[in-house]
Amino acid sequence: MAWSEADAARNRELWTQTNADYTAGSAPAAWAREEMGWGIWQLPESQLRVFEGIDLEGLAVVELGCGTAYFSAWLAKRGAHPVGVDVTPAQLETARAMQEQFRLEFPLLEANAEETGLPDQSFDLALSEYGASIWCDPYRWIPEAARLLRPGGHLVFLRNSTLVILCSEDEVPAVERLVNPQFGMHRFEWPDGGVEFHLAHGEWIRLLREHGFEVEALHELQAPQDAQTHEAYDYVTADWGRKWPAEEIWRARKR
Repeated sequence: MAWSEADAARNRELWTQTNADYTAGSAPAAWAREEMGWGIWQLPESQLRVFEGIDLEGLAVVELGCGTAYFSAWLAKRGAHPVGVDVTPAQLETARAMQEQFRLEFPLLEANAEETGLPDQSFDLALSEYGASIWCDPYRWIPEAARLLRPGGHLVFLRNSTLVILCSEDEVPAVERLVNPQFGMHRFEWPDGGVEFHLAHGEWIRLLREHGFEVEALHELQAPQDAQTHEAYDYVTADWGRKWPAEEIWRARKR
């Protein structure tokens, strides 16, 4: 088994357990949101305006690593036509239960976001909100996103910031010093966790341009003054997040 397949299997096991421990229970609240919030501290879309200038009505969307598909649900409420892709059956089972509960249907596909099997140039927007954006190899999922998008389509993805990864030690919140090298950063194995993928900003820009994308925006997210450290995502404290970006959203357009 190739290492990418082994990583997908390891991450599938992690998210099967995470679904049982946390995400299945939190899914109803996420699906019920009228306005989508971004990141750990749920910064509202009306504030960040990530989708500014993109008409969501009728848009064909693929969510790469959709988890319980709450972001796809939010887009569907605004007239988009999403397809959720995820490698973990337990997460998709929760998503289907939410579809039934909220009477909102759209396709859900069990597949690796690095190789979805979906047709070429069949989407207007490719989205990853802590899905493929950190759990899949960018040297595989970025080309796949480019293949799936029509010319002029957009790619939007939320990930941990490069800086927070450089400041992250094993099993403790991010510290206020650099502990990981930036040159050569790519694949990270965390103790008792899954396998994540992170690149430096220069490499992200090179990779996106190589596959026909033009970067339109990079949103570096700041924790609000009244934010509290998240119980489930305590790899970074709210105090750290008020000083430096712990998360970032990229928006790019396919030429």
